[in-house]
Amino acid sequence: MPSPNEGEVRIAIRAASINALDWRTVTGTPVLARLAMGLTKPKETRIGVDVAGVVDAVGANVTAFKPGDAVFGNCRGAFAEARCAPASALVAIPDGVGFEEAASLPVASFTALQALRAGNIAAGRSVLVNGAAGGVGTFAVQLAKAFGARVTAVTHTRNLDFVRSLGADDVIDYTREDFADGNARYDLIIDCHATRALRRCRRMLTPDGTYLAIGAPFTGMMDLVALLLKCALLSKVRHRKVRMVMAKRNPGDLVAVMQLVKDRKVVPAIDRRFPLDDIREAIAYVADGHARGKVVVTMPASMAPR
Repeated sequence: MPSPNEGEVRIAIRAASINALDWRTVTGTPVLARLAMGLTKPKETRIGVDVAGVVDAVGANVTAFKPGDAVFGNCRGAFAEARCAPASALVAIPDGVGFEEAASLPVASFTALQALRAGNIAAGRSVLVNGAAGGVGTFAVQLAKAFGARVTAVTHTRNLDFVRSLGADDVIDYTREDFADGNARYDLIIDCHATRALRRCRRMLTPDGTYLAIGAPFTGMMDLVALLLKCALLSKVRHRKVRMVMAKRNPGDLVAVMQLVKDRKVVPAIDRRFPLDDIREAIAYVADGHARGKVVVTMPASMAPR
């Protein structure tokens, strides 16, 4: 059982959720990243960062939380029964919001929120979300609607009704139509996959529009470097911005998103729930690329320390 250091709390974990970093860590992709992550196996075996649970012990100089408080946020090694985390990385869970919903929020929701802010989101703006049925995409659609934007969602045939239920005004089935071939123009494009040529996507922007790449199917480190260079070069042309978003942990963003969840303006989309014993299958399911929304790892109450 871990003991909290100064500034930390120990969390009796009730739920956690899976992000792309988790499956990239265990699969060692992109390959060059193994120089940092471990050549033959991960150096860091404590994976998982999205967490929700109950504080059951506090370290010195912690005044924000006390034992019994329900919290969520970021925690190194969240796929466990108990973990210690900096109190500064956690936010209180309000009444009426469950642990599974809270655990699905951290990385995906603040990534979507920071991308929308970077794109100067505002009422009346037109937003296209490519990969709208994924973890970040589901939050991007709902948050954009909460800001009053008009949202076009790009997804697979099987997810069309799903993204409409999230609030998308228009949908594009990428199995039947290449969204980059259309004549529509958007103030903001949030691309969770970055599989289309950036020049084609840039053409779809309004004169002062912004294209933001959040994820891409990198097979090597050079793919990431190439994407960053292309973004930098294309942003030099006229006023249209082409960027890659590197989200940063921000408890203030979690507070903002949680308020929208409490008000039911944003509803976390949870595809499947796996018990901790099935964490291997859970990560494989996300790595397969077909999860809708978030995948949550649950901790039976009898397993979590009191």
